[in-house]
Order: sequence, then structure tokens, then C-alpha cells
Amino acid sequence: MDQLGAPEEMRARSLDARRAGRRIALVPTMGALHAGHLSLLRVARARADVVVLSVFVNPLQFGPTEDFARYPRDLERDRRLAASAGADVLWAPATDAMYPEPPRVTVQPGDAGARLEGAARPGHFAGVLTVVLKLLSVVGPDVAVFGRKDLQQAALVRRMARDFNLPVEIVVAPTVRDRDGLALSSRNAYLAAEPRRQAGAIPRALARGVELFGGGERSAAALAAAAREVLEREDGVTVDYVACVRAEDAEPVAAADAGTAMVAAARVGGPAGTRLIDNVILGEGLEGDERITG
Repeated sequence: MDQLGAPEEMRARSLDARRAGRRIALVPTMGALHAGHLSLLRVARARADVVVLSVFVNPLQFGPTEDFARYPRDLERDRRLAASAGADVLWAPATDAMYPEPPRVTVQPGDAGARLEGAARPGHFAGVLTVVLKLLSVVGPDVAVFGRKDLQQAALVRRMARDFNLPVEIVVAPTVRDRDGLALSSRNAYLAAEPRRQAGAIPRALARGVELFGGGERSAAALAAAAREVLEREDGVTVDYVACVRAEDAEPVAAADAGTAMVAAARVGGPAGTRLIDNVILGEGLEGDERITG
């Protein structure tokens, strides 16, 4: 596996691959790889001849009080894991290579990016979409693979690709969960034993929504309220939001149907603790996601 840094190096590598008629897949990440990222690499491997994994902790998507400085970074470990999962290229550009100066032009998500995560983290999605557009511009992939855990992000990326006529297929792969159901996240590394236990309330809350949906409940408000109640009963958990949305675009719904997503965000370890997000597709349940076994 090759490791590249400068955007010019990555662009040249992609041009060589395209001239040879090879199909390129990109898996964008911020590093701190885990089994969820490796599952995205497997999806990419099945769809392309050349698989590029990018590792870039993007400062534009972090707010002034968020965890940019302490976000977990271990590029050597990421390199080993990416190679073991079949990546052909690890592209890890420096911050000053991606942003030689503060960008004056950014991608704005519009009304769709002002709800849920956008309301909780102002400016976050503008930072996400801007860096994703830069990554796609440099790599020029035929397909880019994202995880469904970040459902609203994936919906906005898909919409950006459509609105800007980007020649890339956006693939959204299932969430990967730990044995107890907690969605894998690089931020799980922050969790000590007690917050880790508290975090289990998030998949339990989603499972409660799935259970009620399976029993015939269709009111989005009632389903979200029942899931929120599970979270609020757990000491040390502070709820940001629980909502039912259309899975394809994260638009809110009044009545749920099979294929509606229930999304949730909460902090564990108290109001200043680690913030985690998760979602589930009603009608599929947590069983529709991948699960670590063994």
C-alpha cells in the first residue's frame, strides 16, 4: 500500500489509474480507524480496482469548543489497519496542504443542514461538505463510501453530489456495532468504564422505537418520545435530540413507515461528556446493521 501526502501526489496517482482504465473508490475518514471503517473499505474493495483511504482531521467541521485538538490520531496504526483491509493508497494530507489559507468559499448545506446535527453544531456541515468536495476533487473517484451512522451527513453529501453534478456514486454502508449494540465510533475511545456502560442506553432507546413500530405505532412524535424516555432514565446521559426522519434525506416526518430512520444524539458521562450519535431504520432494527462477533 502506498502512502501519499500532498494533494498533487494523490491527483497524479488517480490520473494514472484512470488512464489505465481502473475504477477508483474513496473512503474518507478522520483516522482513528476501527472495524466500522474497515467495513467501508471492504465495500469499496468490492466496487473498485483502486481503493483510496483518506485520513484528514478537518478543522472546518469542529466548533470552537469541540474536540479538534484531542481528537484521536495514530497514523501508523491507521496505515497498518488500512493495509490489512485491502486499501491500495493511504492519503494523509497535512492541514496546510488542504488549507494553505483560510477558505473564502465554502459549501453551505442550506435548510437541510440546519436541523438535528446542524442545529447542535452550527457550521459543522459547511465544514464537512467543503472538505468532502475537496477530497472528491483531488481523488476523482468513481465511487465514495460513507457509513450510515452519520446518516444526516451522508444525506447531505449525496445531495451535494447531485446538485453539483459530481461524477461519483455515493454509497452508504450499514452501521457496525459492538457486541452490546453500541455503534462503533472513533470517539468511543474517550469513554471510561461508566460512560461506556451509560452509552448502551442509546441502542436500547433505538430498539424501543423499533419495538413500538413493530407493534403498530406510526406516530413519529410518539416513537421519538418513547426512545427519549429510555435515554432520560439513564443517569449520566444528556439527550440532544431524538427524531424520526426520512432515511434518504434526513427530512422530518410526522408518520413513520418501514424505511424511516430514527436518529438520536446524546452525551454520556454528564452534560460535558462525550457526544455520540446513532440511528436505526424502522422495519429493519439493529439487526439490519453489522455486528462484531467473537
